[in-house]
Amino acid sequence: MVVSIVGIGLLGGSFALGVREKYPKMRFIGVDTSAVNCQLALAKGLVDEILPLDEAIAQSTLVVLATPVNIIIDLLPTVLDLLPPGATAMDLGSTKGLICDVADAHPKRAQFVAAHPMAGTENSGPGAAFKELLIGKNLIICDREHSSPDSLTLAESLFRDIGMRLFYMTPQEHDLHLAYVSHLSHISAFALGLTVLEKEKDEQAIFDMASTGFSSTVRLAKSSPQMWAPIFDQNRINVSDALAAYIEFLQHFKQVIDDQDVTTSLDFMKRANVIRRVLDGIEKR
Repeated sequence: MVVSIVGIGLLGGSFALGVREKYPKMRFIGVDTSAVNCQLALAKGLVDEILPLDEAIAQSTLVVLATPVNIIIDLLPTVLDLLPPGATAMDLGSTKGLICDVADAHPKRAQFVAAHPMAGTENSGPGAAFKELLIGKNLIICDREHSSPDSLTLAESLFRDIGMRLFYMTPQEHDLHLAYVSHLSHISAFALGLTVLEKEKDEQAIFDMASTGFSSTVRLAKSSPQMWAPIFDQNRINVSDALAAYIEFLQHFKQVIDDQDVTTSLDFMKRANVIRRVLDGIEKR
């Protein structure tokens, strides 16, 4: 079996390493516009060779689109045009609505699987990839009924083999839920990072005073802007709604503090503490 990874970064590279761990004889082809990424991917053993997109697809049983979501939108029609009969294409993008719309308009839609591994770190590029990234994480497949049984089975089998838990949603459900549980947290981290940098011009003071709490809260602000800007754009309606709700709570909290209303402040935080039970349940799965 030959797998092409288009976009050899954290997610695509970690997927390749995880699958290679289970199937050491599987052959991996890398496709990337960055010569540095290509060299690093070869050096780390993420892929066996680097080829142009058309040559890679012609040899592939599976083509994995692991680029930023705006590039997935651009590449998907070409990938499906070139996809051999019986081969499968799938994406690993963090939005699904527009990607599924593009796929639905193509005559080879049945050979495509819309997938989103719910995993990542604040780091990017092939140097950040590691084989354990996807183990125990959730994998969302959208519009599975639009994929052929063979393509769906191939994708499901590989994700299960590397230790992922599979869930199924519509693209609309996916994008709505992700706006709250993923996209909003990244925006919050970017905004917090900017706020601190604007107010604390002395970076050494930030370094000296920062605790592990600050570091963990702002960690996501180190994430790739090239990856996240297209995500916010493609899911802008849901993200805007999530931000509006978040800003309303922040404004309310500010008023409570301005009013020295300690009772309401305590109530806010006690209500928010319920998230502990949710997170503990996630960790025990």
